Amino acid sequence: MSLFRKKDLPVKPKNQQLLYSAPRRRMDKPMSCNNGIHEIKLYRNLRHAVPILDAAIQKIVRLTGSFELKCSDAAFQKRLDYFCKNVPVGAAMSSLQAFADIYLDSMITFGNALGEMCIDPKTRSISALICAEPDEVIVKPDKNPGSCNFFYPKKESCDEMMPLPHPERILFTALSPAAGEIYGTSLLRGLPSLSDILLRIYECIGQNYDRCGNVRYAVVYKPGNDPSDRAYASERAAAIAREWSDGMDAASYGDVRDFICAGDVEIKVIGAENQLMSTEIPVRQLLEQMIAKLSIPPFLLGLNWSSTERMSTQQADILTSELEYYRRLITPVLSKIGETFLRLNGSDAEVEVVWSNISLQDETELALARLRNAQAMEIEKQLEAV
Repeated sequence: MSLFRKKDLPVKPKNQQLLYSAPRRRMDKPMSCNNGIHEIKLYRNLRHAVPILDAAIQKIVRLTGSFELKCSDAAFQKRLDYFCKNVPVGAAMSSLQAFADIYLDSMITFGNALGEMCIDPKTRSISALICAEPDEVIVKPDKNPGSCNFFYPKKESCDEMMPLPHPERILFTALSPAAGEIYGTSLLRGLPSLSDILLRIYECIGQNYDRCGNVRYAVVYKPGNDPSDRAYASERAAAIAREWSDGMDAASYGDVRDFICAGDVEIKVIGAENQLMSTEIPVRQLLEQMIAKLSIPPFLLGLNWSSTERMSTQQADILTSELEYYRRLITPVLSKIGETFLRLNGSDAEVEVVWSNISLQDETELALARLRNAQAMEIEKQLEAV
């Protein structure tokens, strides 16, 4: 037996880890974008999540203005006017103007607009106009250039797509399609990533105000060196908490109370040392990108950004050109509806879509232009006579 046996040293664990990382909870981005025709749910949620986008699209639709259908045959003008004012649209609306507003709203939001002319089999006339979401029909190019084929989406029990029975009744318009493509591009394309950042900023603002905006207090009681203070520290802390709670409740009813306590008591506001981060600059940068994409003047959306009178006039001119572009897109659809109505009523007359001026300012500018042209012609005549 060895008297001087070495003590067993503690075995050091192999690969002892001294640094650990705390994983953060990763949140899935709700605004992730898929390229294709299955973006309808994304853009609908985007309008619901960011009110400024929804307000901008509604203003574009309303500022596009009203229109009238002029028939080349005066005998059918009254019938055409009555049809435009009273044609049912969906289940709860009427008038061709209501159809145009819904159709344009769908085209701007989803990049594609889909509608149908319902024909009454008994009267052989247009009984209603319906707008549908673009994903309810699959559009493919036809062998003949300039025409399309419409199919029902595939079902699980069917391997082939079924063509629509009356493709001549379908109304389809694409917004800014790429070269060689049929489907258009939504006006909201490119905004989901910016909207995701904007929503995260707003979420952080709410969280910061939950932490710092709602004032909370830390009341610390420090017992002295007296043994009695240490012995009754818990009872005194409970009494302080009770009186503090009563004082806070009384303040909510307008009764102001002062807090008096004997001993070393420290009162702090939780989070008072931390200032809320300013979000004005990043939020404005994101909104500027969105408004640049929508081509809407900021003052129309209630944004009080500094702008001069000249700048506001130029922004209004840019908006006017955008509205004219949307008018050119839906004018063929409105002409097709009017001509179909006339053909079903036995007329081969042509239909012209006459749009109203976008604003009173446009009428003023047109009047000034006519006046200046007339003055220029008068001066030219006088110079020629000399």
